[in-house]
Amino acid sequence: MFLKQLEYLIAVIEEDHFGRAATRCNVKQPSLSNGIKQLELELGVTLFKRGRGQRLYGVTEEGKRVSEWARIILANCTSMRNTISEMQNNLSGTIRLGAITSMSPVLPIILQRIRRAYPLVSVDVRFVGNEELRTGLDNFSIDCGITYMDQAVEMPWCESLPIFEETWSLLVPDSFEFEEMEQITWEQAGDLPLALLRPTMYERAIAEETFLGAGKKVIPKIESESILHLMFQTQFTELCTVIPSHYTRMPGLHPGTKALLLKDPIIKKGIGLFWLKTETEIPITKIAEEVGRYLAENGELQNFLYRDTDKK
Repeated sequence: MFLKQLEYLIAVIEEDHFGRAATRCNVKQPSLSNGIKQLELELGVTLFKRGRGQRLYGVTEEGKRVSEWARIILANCTSMRNTISEMQNNLSGTIRLGAITSMSPVLPIILQRIRRAYPLVSVDVRFVGNEELRTGLDNFSIDCGITYMDQAVEMPWCESLPIFEETWSLLVPDSFEFEEMEQITWEQAGDLPLALLRPTMYERAIAEETFLGAGKKVIPKIESESILHLMFQTQFTELCTVIPSHYTRMPGLHPGTKALLLKDPIIKKGIGLFWLKTETEIPITKIAEEVGRYLAENGELQNFLYRDTDKK
């Protein structure tokens, strides 16, 4: 059994196609297919369901179980190599970072810290939902993740570290109607024409729950999975939208818009870094943990993102 065969297995499962998996692994398809067949022969099981012409129709139960072990073996092998590199003061490799989409403007600060401390390390950023983030951490396809701290209940097998606290604002057109306002209640916001995130998104569920608590059942005019798109809706139309307040600083407000702090209640949600609990320290994960701990302990990220908002 060779590590390459395990890499082929994972690639075929994730790409759901032998040709794409071969391209991803930088080999010709016959070489990849032969590697999979040799792995099946050695293990004495069929890993994939095949039809006519060897067309792929899914993964067998044995294939699913083998893939779980394959991910563990490959992750441990990568950690071993990284440990040796770290001992030689030459740590390199790639951190696979999963993050919820609202973290997009914040990540440049975090990633710059990583680059400065470990210039040979690169970061592969993947924007995912909470469910995909949990799955990725569990199957070793993601090294660490950034999401809301209340997700720790759903991930007891992970370590977590709070790095800053998020509040929410209402983005409105910069018009005479809002000229004298700096804050707005959820009840008042519920009477305005709204563009909101899709119902499947975690932030939308929190917003709807808060609106209901204020006695408002909202029906948005526009729904999207992109906060930036919703901000454009406010910039160019009459619609208002709920945004994390740090969007007023990063990426910054678009011309013709204004942010009002949402109150009664003021929503405060902890954002944290998550990584797997392991008996052996994983160098790549330790990098993100070190940077996260630094940002949390000195309050640098919180102060940069919310130094104006926190005063309100």
